[in-house]
Amino acid sequence: MIRRIWSDLPTFKALDFEPGLNILLADKSAGATDRQSRNGAGKTSLIEIIHFLFGADADRKSIFRSEALEPFTFDAVVDIGGSTFQVARSGKKPNEVRLVGDPSVFPVQPKLDKATGELIFGRKDWSSVLGTAMFGLPVEDGGEEKVRFAPTFRSLFSYFVRRQGGGGFAAPERHYEQQLPWDQQVNVSYLLGLDASIPGRFQELRQREKVMAELRKAAKAGDLGGFFGTAADIRTRLIVSENKMARLKEQAASFQVVPEYDDLEREATHLTKDIGRVLNANTQDRLLIDQLEAALTQEQPPAVGDLETLYREAGVLLPDVVARRFDEVARFHQAVVENRRAHLSAEIESAQGRIQSRNSEKVRLDTRRSQVMGILRGGGALDHYLKLQEEVGRVEAEAETLRRRLELAEQLENTKAELDIERARLIKALQTDYHERDAVIREAVVLFEELSEALYERAGSLTINPGRSGPEFAVKIDSSRSKGINNMQIFCFDMMLAELNVRRGRGPGFLIHDSHLFDGVDERQVAKALQLGADRAASAGFQYIVTMNSDVVPKEGFREGFELEEFVLPVRLTDASENGGLFGVRFN
Repeated sequence: MIRRIWSDLPTFKALDFEPGLNILLADKSAGATDRQSRNGAGKTSLIEIIHFLFGADADRKSIFRSEALEPFTFDAVVDIGGSTFQVARSGKKPNEVRLVGDPSVFPVQPKLDKATGELIFGRKDWSSVLGTAMFGLPVEDGGEEKVRFAPTFRSLFSYFVRRQGGGGFAAPERHYEQQLPWDQQVNVSYLLGLDASIPGRFQELRQREKVMAELRKAAKAGDLGGFFGTAADIRTRLIVSENKMARLKEQAASFQVVPEYDDLEREATHLTKDIGRVLNANTQDRLLIDQLEAALTQEQPPAVGDLETLYREAGVLLPDVVARRFDEVARFHQAVVENRRAHLSAEIESAQGRIQSRNSEKVRLDTRRSQVMGILRGGGALDHYLKLQEEVGRVEAEAETLRRRLELAEQLENTKAELDIERARLIKALQTDYHERDAVIREAVVLFEELSEALYERAGSLTINPGRSGPEFAVKIDSSRSKGINNMQIFCFDMMLAELNVRRGRGPGFLIHDSHLFDGVDERQVAKALQLGADRAASAGFQYIVTMNSDVVPKEGFREGFELEEFVLPVRLTDASENGGLFGVRFN
């Protein structure tokens, strides 16, 4: 429990606490806005002081590093692990926690400041010590590998001292608005008495699944250059690549380098051109022969006898001299035709001779070209061989890359199957744990029901379910749409955790609720909650500290004989003056 809180800040109002219910009231001055009242009196500042003394981080934004508070030290007398200690910390040296008391009960010992004789813990060591002393957490001595997703003192502690500023009153299972799901699962499981290592392993599984999902996403988007793919696709490409590589290696092994390859290649080209030239010339000569033979067939002498017969039939008698002239003309034309036919025949023979000569040349050219092509087919130039070797190397490298890709694809696909199996195992382990710890779950469920039933006519319920992503905690009270009802769910949940942990001999031994918990709550429910808190704290043996505005203190709803004033601290805060708040000074 917390016995006393004070400071060497002259204007600070020291607070003394008793076992059971303690109520710190703040008076709201007339005309002050709700914001002025809450920010000016310092009720929430008490929550910050307690977190500060119990190892919270104090960065440059912390109020204890402000110009108004940094020079001063804040102290508390608290019971830890069955012993009483004085704890002190200042914003000037935020990483040091000074201790007065017997530290032998702690697993880690503080350092002795020889100049002052004070015992000093580093902030992280102090949190580790508190985790062991209050919650039985293992000591973080660096000797063993730290479990990544395990309960921590600061997270466990925050369920007993919620902070409004961080969204601590948003949901029962969450003490911080941005608290990650795994942190909720691990720490709530631990506080309930369940195996907290299983939700930690669920988070490790989610981390691995996240990496897998990112790889698959990158592969689909092409961000990795198509490096990923299905094992089946890559295997097919690998087979094709290996087959091509084998063929190229075989060609390279049988390849013969021909020194005169370039000259022979040029000769083969020229031979091919010459053969084409011969064939073209033969074609032209064959066309000429066809034309000459047609002309030869058409060559005939003029029909002079027909002309003479025509004159005779017409009754014209030609003289002898004309008859002789016809004979001369006929013989002349006959001679011309014979000469023409002789010429055409000679041209045909000449063309046929040229064709025959060219055919002989073609045979020679074909023979030589066949010889050259045979040499070229049996080998090649050195640069061609080098290119072939280069291609062999490229295809070989491609095949090796595909092999690695296949291994990775198979590994990814196998990993996905393994992750599915691991998830099934974890669900089974969670179910087994809940079955084996049925009594623990029953205790929590029954206690929550009792607490909620004391506030409302119909009891609420706490459901603990082994889900596919780990433990699922559901807190329900009828009419939960109301903000006030939601806050009372948190009240019952916190009360349950406080009482359960006291029964098991662990926890800080106190529960603290900021006035924000009662925002929007019906006055009669606030009365029942305060009354219930007082009763449970007294019967279970823990301390319940509440900060409230005096104008929202219930005036009715208490049972007969219950006097709320008996639990109100003597110190009263007010926003009416500059020095009326907890610190006695106002600052930004």
